[in-house]
Amino acid sequence: MRDFDNNDGHMIFGGMRAETIADRFGTPVYVTDENLVRENYRKIYNAFSRHMDTVIHYACKANTSLAILRILEQEGSCIDAVSIGEVLTCMKAGFQPARILYTGTSVSSSELKMVSDLNVPINIDSVSELERLAKMRTDIPISVRITPGIGSGHCDKVITGSEGSKFGIPMDAAVRTYGRALELGFKPVGIHAHIGSGGYTAEPFIETVSILADLTNQIKDEHGLDLKTINMGGGFKVPYKPNEPEMDIGEIADAVTDIILNETSVKTIALEPGRYIVCDTTLLLTRCNDVKRSGTKNYIGVDAGFNTLIRPAFYDSYHHVAISNKFNKACEGKYDIVGPICETGDFLARDRVLPVPEEGDVIAVYNAGAYAFSMSSTYNSRPLCKEVLVKDGNAELIRESENIEDLWRHQIIPKRLL
Repeated sequence: MRDFDNNDGHMIFGGMRAETIADRFGTPVYVTDENLVRENYRKIYNAFSRHMDTVIHYACKANTSLAILRILEQEGSCIDAVSIGEVLTCMKAGFQPARILYTGTSVSSSELKMVSDLNVPINIDSVSELERLAKMRTDIPISVRITPGIGSGHCDKVITGSEGSKFGIPMDAAVRTYGRALELGFKPVGIHAHIGSGGYTAEPFIETVSILADLTNQIKDEHGLDLKTINMGGGFKVPYKPNEPEMDIGEIADAVTDIILNETSVKTIALEPGRYIVCDTTLLLTRCNDVKRSGTKNYIGVDAGFNTLIRPAFYDSYHHVAISNKFNKACEGKYDIVGPICETGDFLARDRVLPVPEEGDVIAVYNAGAYAFSMSSTYNSRPLCKEVLVKDGNAELIRESENIEDLWRHQIIPKRLL
């Protein structure tokens, strides 16, 4: 977990006091440090590119803020997109179609046509998708997503590579699927697997690349097809708790590139980090509305709930919290941080030891850059919140908050009810 500076009891983020940002823009608000986004991208790119040609496909489902996408476009990133909405959003942010890889699942024919009409390379998820795409066009770069029978992730809901997964082509059908692609007139350029999100150890990633390397050689032997790229997916662990060790991304890079370079003729590795690039770049700032004791529990009631950050309620995920304006105060009690949503499951953190809270305090929720705003909702008719970008002591609004009228914008009352 990333540490932040303390200036006379005030948390410093992006060169600014966190509560100053909260006072200026209001709460709840997501705040991202541009320098940290660039730092994380360069760290993972450099770890792999020192060994071989490397393509980073940022998994934009983690965070599709246009400003953050622009930062990554400037850094030279490519994109992993899973919907036509993500494809168009990334193009809006300046990505050319050739730098976007579409990896959908349960893809409709209409969406498949929209993606192919944009000349976006497609990662095939099923034989059905392959056959349907062939009726539209075959002159588009494709790769095939393989289910390697290996799962890795922080909980069952995000493990994607296990045997029987809804994602990809079963491993025993992989070579045959490439043969069918050639029969249909395609010229596949790569092979892909994704085993899950937030994996804790290096071994599943290394085993997955070993499987992909073996399949690459089988495809070459049986079909005479030289694939250009092995795409190992993403899902690299990010530490969410204090003193939790980081995943050694250099160790993974050393091992998987060694396999590819020594066991195949493939010259390019691709990977799809999302969480790794944006997770620890962002704080959710939320203001204390209420402090109460109820039976055996002490509660800090804040203005962000699971409509703003659903991960704790949905995945039982841990997010570190701190009172940003009491950053050097002694911790004196244990509290649950809960939101304004009308459900008992509405919480951001449980049993956290904190300084004595007061109404008006600004609570900082760490590691809020990945799957946070992108999974937020308008439940309880609460509008989506703002996003702010900070850099070297300057803060800029990059997303306006919605208002109540935005919630009604696309609703229609039939005339007979008026």
